[in-house]
Amino acid sequence: MPSSRQAERRFEHLSTSSHETVPSLKTIVENLDRAQRELLRAADAVSANQWEARPCEGRWSAGELVGHLITIERAILRNADRMLQKPPKSVPFYRRFHVPMAVVESRLIRRKTPIPLDTQIVREKEQMLAELREVRERTLAFIGETKERDLSKYLMPHAFLGMLNAYEWLQMIASHEVRHTKQMKEIAAALPKVVAILQK
Repeated sequence: MPSSRQAERRFEHLSTSSHETVPSLKTIVENLDRAQRELLRAADAVSANQWEARPCEGRWSAGELVGHLITIERAILRNADRMLQKPPKSVPFYRRFHVPMAVVESRLIRRKTPIPLDTQIVREKEQMLAELREVRERTLAFIGETKERDLSKYLMPHAFLGMLNAYEWLQMIASHEVRHTKQMKEIAAALPKVVAILQK
């Protein structure tokens, strides 16, 4: 995965979006890079042997969490690519308001994902982390390929946040990863206790 400095150089020529509340593509790329570095650092605290262990009933394992991240990022990319194949639709101004991304990054409000997790995506730790990095490379490639277009005109609703334009969907990938990095840390903190109980 490219470092934040490499990511910055890669997109240093990108300009700020015309909408002041939307971060520039350069900032989005930096946020994507930072979010994944923190997630991978948190995943280091979960051993390969504990990767599929759930900290308690009804909670995801580290493997399921990463599988969720892979699934969501792929879905966003697929939908964004499909959205850009058609002319942008006109959306009334009052429908463009949405919940702030800070709410996504916080775990104070917890919601069940609208996209069910495919348990077959859960595999060995290093294989899944490599797949997570690969999906992120596709996201960065998408940003590079569309950098000359004004993506603020393309809007698509989020089930909880409201109407987001394409830039905001890209930022959502980073904010979503920040949210689940906190969950990964919770899993890592709880797992040693689970293992200790099982060994008694």
